[in-house]
Amino acid sequence: LCFIVALSGSAAVQPQELYLGGFPAGFVLETTTVEVVGMCDVMTDSGLKSPARDGGLKTGDIIKKINNKEITSSEQVTEMLSAQGLKRADLCVERDGEEVLLSLVPVKDITTGKMRVGVLVRDSLSGVGTVTYIDKTNNKFGSLGHPVTDTAGKITKINGGTLYGCIIYDVKRGVRGTPGELKGAFENNKVLGSAALNSKCGVFGKLSESCDVSKLARIEKGDIDDVTIGKAVIYSTVASNKTECYDISIVKVDKNNKDNRNFVIKIEDDALISKTGGIVQGMSGSPIVQNSKLIGAVTHVFINDPTRGYGISIENMMKAY
Repeated sequence: LCFIVALSGSAAVQPQELYLGGFPAGFVLETTTVEVVGMCDVMTDSGLKSPARDGGLKTGDIIKKINNKEITSSEQVTEMLSAQGLKRADLCVERDGEEVLLSLVPVKDITTGKMRVGVLVRDSLSGVGTVTYIDKTNNKFGSLGHPVTDTAGKITKINGGTLYGCIIYDVKRGVRGTPGELKGAFENNKVLGSAALNSKCGVFGKLSESCDVSKLARIEKGDIDDVTIGKAVIYSTVASNKTECYDISIVKVDKNNKDNRNFVIKIEDDALISKTGGIVQGMSGSPIVQNSKLIGAVTHVFINDPTRGYGISIENMMKAY
């Protein structure tokens, strides 16, 4: 989570030059489903009870209906399952692609006086990633280079979202067998844009009018047919909140890869390896540049070798939105 859209109804103008990303962003994506993320105990006058667990609810279940009413938000779940006088709640959930019917018997929480079943749900996702490019011509951005997925690995459908500025405050280094991670704090007063699409090619959306691109470098879009095995660079922000250039090698080019793994790359930069161990979570979307042209973005790391990973071509990203 491919098509090109424009508000006018005509084809979007394809810019010859883009603004180079490489800076971190905080993503808050509003999902179209309500997912069970955990169960908890409820304090009752007869001890701790968990109607959700006892009723067969499981982490990862998608709540579709409660008492035959369609569910679209976590607020609905809370309101319906805490209603005074509620004797039973019949749930329709999606589990492993199939619908499952469950009946829960709410209990009274003696700490609040409300009915509860002891379920934790969410209807949004948040995390840190990297913006690949900004297309000022069409007032939009591209990021991540890969989809945000659910616990089953399926692309999460979104109903909008917000892109915030982000400050990287720590790095967990990647080692063989364990991926590393960039740790960032959202700047809630700095809105960069609004998310519109979560696709197999990344997360895309509209740029905020207040987003300042004056300090970003302009760059020409490259063609995958011109990419060669050998030297290239990536731009990423892993320390001091400064976007920096790091040396890599293009090891393999696969233009027609069905999973958008168009490049295999290897980190060659000692400074980056010293800071991160290689590619870490949060660096997804870091732009790949060769011969001064934007050719793609970092997407995945090899678990058994953090210095190696995959990249998607810039053509595939820009076709998506």
